[in-house]
Amino acid sequence: SLGFLAAAELSGLDLFLGSYPITPASDILHELANHKDLGVRTFQAEDEIASAGMIVGAGWAGARSMTSTSGPGVSLMNESIGLAYYAEIPCVFFIIQRGGPSTGLPTRTQQADISLMYGASHGDTRHIILIPHDMNSCFDFARQSFNYADRFQTPIFVAMDLDLGMNLWSSEPLKLNQEVYDQGKRLSAQDLEEWTKAGKKFRRYFDQDGDGIPYRTVPGNQNRMASYFTRGSGHDADARYSEDEHDYKYILDRLRKKFDTSRKFVPKPIIEKERGVKTGIICYGSSYEPVREARDRLKARGLKTNHMLIRALPLTSEVMDFLAEHDTVYLVEQNRDAQMAAIIKDENPLLGAKITSILVYNGLPVSAGEVVKQIFDAAQTAKT
Repeated sequence: SLGFLAAAELSGLDLFLGSYPITPASDILHELANHKDLGVRTFQAEDEIASAGMIVGAGWAGARSMTSTSGPGVSLMNESIGLAYYAEIPCVFFIIQRGGPSTGLPTRTQQADISLMYGASHGDTRHIILIPHDMNSCFDFARQSFNYADRFQTPIFVAMDLDLGMNLWSSEPLKLNQEVYDQGKRLSAQDLEEWTKAGKKFRRYFDQDGDGIPYRTVPGNQNRMASYFTRGSGHDADARYSEDEHDYKYILDRLRKKFDTSRKFVPKPIIEKERGVKTGIICYGSSYEPVREARDRLKARGLKTNHMLIRALPLTSEVMDFLAEHDTVYLVEQNRDAQMAAIIKDENPLLGAKITSILVYNGLPVSAGEVVKQIFDAAQTAKT
């Protein structure tokens, strides 16, 4: 909540939160509702479907918009998420993961919605996910998520787990970096006048620069060139309705290119390693501190390991480099189906084959003892 408040105060822009209460994300709505003086506008929607539609509309209109929810809410929001992805509308989905499926364990922690967020909605989609691991990164990623949404004109997910979202954590003092708030390729009336003088044409869904990211305008722009239809149906580079196979493929390919461009900008992993060590451990989210303690215990028992904390999807080059540098890699996750491991293996099956999954999905926070036990059991199994 503090990160969102900082975003509202420092950016000089309106921040809109449309949300429906759900454990364990309700505190965000409750807290932000108390700060209208900082430019925050909150609305308690009638359900998650409505809240998703609200933030897509607010993002289209030029506001910095967000919702807060958990796994069941994401399930209901899928259609609006797909609209925002295909129509390229900035908005932020702040997800605090709990146990599932269905109602599951609403007051227990989990990391079981990574796959749900990564490919949310029907059709071919891929989404940017920021994954905080402590209070400082929650503060930073909450604030920065709006920059990513504006820069890439797409839904951004901030994926916490309940252990971070509801439980008490000690923290170093939160530091507010005075970064410039980036609205990305958003054209003003003056920008469009300069385009006209230069003989350039505004084409809403055309890749002008080769990075997959088009230019956009928002309602209220007084330049005639700014107008276009926003649609969730098939469209061409000029935002005109189209079912032409070439137009459709062009848009989908450009969306994937935009996603791949984001690899260079999302937060890089935190890596702790020693030269010559050939066993690695990867984790994400609240597993970070237990894994760091587990490394000390493993070292005391004769097994040296290097460590990498994944902080975002899509995966950056550092993730594959880490896999390439190690013979065996243990990936700690708080879900049954090894969802992050599946994403890595899908991108690089050869390097992904090095992964042995360490899975904790009983609803309790990960402990260092459980990580040590599973790694030694897996190492013993590998020997036999």
